[in-house]
Amino acid sequence: MPEFPPSAHSTLPQDGAAGALVGRVWRPDLGGPSVVAVREDGVHDVTAGFPTVRDLCESEDPAGALRVATGEYLGDLDALLANTPVDTRDPARPWLLAPVDLQVIKAAGVTFAISMLERVIEERTGGDAGGASAVRAGIGTLLGGDLADLRPGSPEAAELKKMLIDQGLWSQYLEVGIGPDAEIFTKAPVLAAVGTATDAGIHPDSRWNNPEPEVVLAVASTGRIVGATLGNDVNLRDVEGRSALLLPKAKDNNASAAVGPFLRLFDPGFGLDDVRTATVTLTVDGADGHHLDGDSSMTQISRDPEDLVAQLLGPHHHYPDGAALYLGTMFAPIQDRDADGQGFTHHVDDIVTVSTPTLGALVNRIRTSDTCEPWAFGIADLLRNLAGRGVLQGPAPGSGG
Repeated sequence: MPEFPPSAHSTLPQDGAAGALVGRVWRPDLGGPSVVAVREDGVHDVTAGFPTVRDLCESEDPAGALRVATGEYLGDLDALLANTPVDTRDPARPWLLAPVDLQVIKAAGVTFAISMLERVIEERTGGDAGGASAVRAGIGTLLGGDLADLRPGSPEAAELKKMLIDQGLWSQYLEVGIGPDAEIFTKAPVLAAVGTATDAGIHPDSRWNNPEPEVVLAVASTGRIVGATLGNDVNLRDVEGRSALLLPKAKDNNASAAVGPFLRLFDPGFGLDDVRTATVTLTVDGADGHHLDGDSSMTQISRDPEDLVAQLLGPHHHYPDGAALYLGTMFAPIQDRDADGQGFTHHVDDIVTVSTPTLGALVNRIRTSDTCEPWAFGIADLLRNLAGRGVLQGPAPGSGG
């Protein structure tokens, strides 16, 4: 089993703290969260300059601003990680949170051909894992070829759509997978995401579910992409398979949106092209000895990240506090775990690691959502806390209001 909580060495990107890394820490002495800069010598509270990560992301040069921000030294990263799991936490000492705050948490679905087919399979089986293998084989035979190079909304995609309708295979998932409009949904409420070294939640009624390892973009209110982190878009396959209208139940439960470990802001050494070429790796290690490996290459994404952001935010839709956007995954685990033909599903105490060299590793332990730490600190609580600490300011530089 991998270490839980993870160490600083296994959490940080391959180049350590060389990038502009921003995170959030709960400070019991202040009764609320602080924005922190993660540096080679440890973790520094920069809340005096940037009360929220949203404020930092709205600045003209977020990475540059973070690098010069000064503040209280909180200690080394290993100590914060060690104190983050709720069942072993010392409530008098600080711990890590998700590295986003006032940004709305959105997700793009069906952005890879393989995951698109898995959504069709869920729909065809009505959420029954036992019927997935036969449906998967039948769909593969009918489609044939490689869909990875098919550009959504193109004439070729329209031709394939017609063929599928003629064969009675058309699906709402194929519509958003190869049609002109992306599926973009709300993954979790503002402030509801959990960070690394903590528990991620699976609804207790679910019997077929899986992790979804993804890159998550930080998008300013103007639509400018300012950084990236990792995410686990915890998914209930049986619930969504029963009906796509149950997507909110399948996606949004207590502790079901994991984001972290830190937000890496774009600078001359790290940018969107690094995201486009990243390979996101997943491992799942169970207390039962089960081990699962997978990866998701961003080079195989059907829609470019900038195209997804353009469909998320623009003249048609505004997010004054910006957004955190999950980009989707090509990985849907199908290897059997509990019985032949039943595929993969989580067990309580699975350790899930989502990683890539430029962003580090997001590590979570799986629990049922009703036993995870309750989400109890909302927007009103944050505003009252920051006001009481005297750190609320006027508009962030470059925010326009």
